[in-house]
Amino acid sequence: MATTRSEYELTPVKFSRLTTRGLILGLSLSQVIVLAVAAVVFVASLYAGGSTALFTAPAWASAVGLAVVGIGGRKLVEWVPITGHWLWRKAARQTAYRRRIAKPRPAGTLALPGDAAALRQYEDPETGAVMVHDPHQQTLTAILEVNHPAFVLMDPGEQERRVHAWGRVLSTVCRSGRVARLQVLERTLPDSGSGLTQWWAEHGRDDGSWVANTYRELIERAGPTGERHITTISIQLDMRAAARQIRAAGGSLRGAAAVLGQEMHTLTTALRAADLKPSDWYTPGQLAVMLRTAYDPQVASSLDRAGDLGRDLATAGPVAVEETWSRLRSDSAHHAVLWISQWPRAMVYPGFLAPILLSSGIRRSVTMLCDPVRSDQAARDIRKKKTEYISDATQRQRIGQIEDASQSAEYQDVLQQEADLTAGHGVLRFTGLIAVSADTVDELDAAVAAIEQAAIQASCETRLLVAQQAQAFVAAALPLGRGI
Repeated sequence: MATTRSEYELTPVKFSRLTTRGLILGLSLSQVIVLAVAAVVFVASLYAGGSTALFTAPAWASAVGLAVVGIGGRKLVEWVPITGHWLWRKAARQTAYRRRIAKPRPAGTLALPGDAAALRQYEDPETGAVMVHDPHQQTLTAILEVNHPAFVLMDPGEQERRVHAWGRVLSTVCRSGRVARLQVLERTLPDSGSGLTQWWAEHGRDDGSWVANTYRELIERAGPTGERHITTISIQLDMRAAARQIRAAGGSLRGAAAVLGQEMHTLTTALRAADLKPSDWYTPGQLAVMLRTAYDPQVASSLDRAGDLGRDLATAGPVAVEETWSRLRSDSAHHAVLWISQWPRAMVYPGFLAPILLSSGIRRSVTMLCDPVRSDQAARDIRKKKTEYISDATQRQRIGQIEDASQSAEYQDVLQQEADLTAGHGVLRFTGLIAVSADTVDELDAAVAAIEQAAIQASCETRLLVAQQAQAFVAAALPLGRGI
């Protein structure tokens, strides 16, 4: 039987570049404002005559330096609001959190620090699933766990088929128009060894032989030192976009839960069609365990054997959180969050993230935030980008500036997005975050260095987020669909 090679070969893919185009000639709005102020001061000093230009030199020279000099991938003028906000939070004592044990919390809250303290829980009476309500962003989020076989162990033909199936899942989310965000979270936790013990009890043959005794001793020793991987998918309903359907379903959170239930059913159907095995939607107890183990990883193995203990959302949050410029400390662990600032610029195969996802001995959470864009809005954004790129190219040609290859590559990315949208594909904005946890600061630094090296092997560029570690940790390590 004759077969073509395309049936068994993986198709490489290419990611769009992070746009660097600014307001004009690659300059951002803040740079343009600072340079305009410097120009006004300099010209005014020339008209004043005399040595005025020398006296005003510190002012306009500092403004030019703020707009031109860069540190850590940002211009100095872009660091001003970040540093100012951090200093304000530091002065207002918003970088430290201590739970008030004697003071009861409002009913229905999640006992989380920072801006996540506003989140509320709602238990759907129809499905028993817990839904997280954000009253400020007007969103409602539900979570489920997904079981899947090891992707890297499949043959190329099966990998290709599953990649296309996952693309259909994302396309389903895009066509809804009511989904604000889809979050895919893959994290590692210390294993108590209960999984291996349960497998041996169900499938093993303990006949007292030397082989059986050796295998049982190996499980007893290696089980508690292992780790387990958990993958969750969170779907978030945009209550503003679904306002009409919510009113038709009865209004309030009950109506929103009914509308979200429709999206949940559509998502589970799409996941099963993609040969993924979704679990039941998370209950309050399951979400409580996940929140607790994110802030306190060392308690994970104990909660596995504790039955119903630790499954109360009212007490699932951290006891103490201390945020620094580039680190976060909570309960029993230190954390650091990395942002995947650049995806592979060359053609890569779907398993390119394997060095990060399969890194052993490191407690980490990898999050993909997928924000679907309506087709009409995506078309408008693409037209706007095309117009701006053509205008910038014309302006650069007029002043004699040489065209940069990276700018041409970004324009080609816009054209490719337009072609994909015309072909019927959905448009999503992806944000990748990696939260790394360790018991000590030294272990955390070593783990961050290992993850950065793994990202290089995956052809990705990562940057350590600063002045926003608490907010970034909630987005990267918790399945609540939070952005940053």
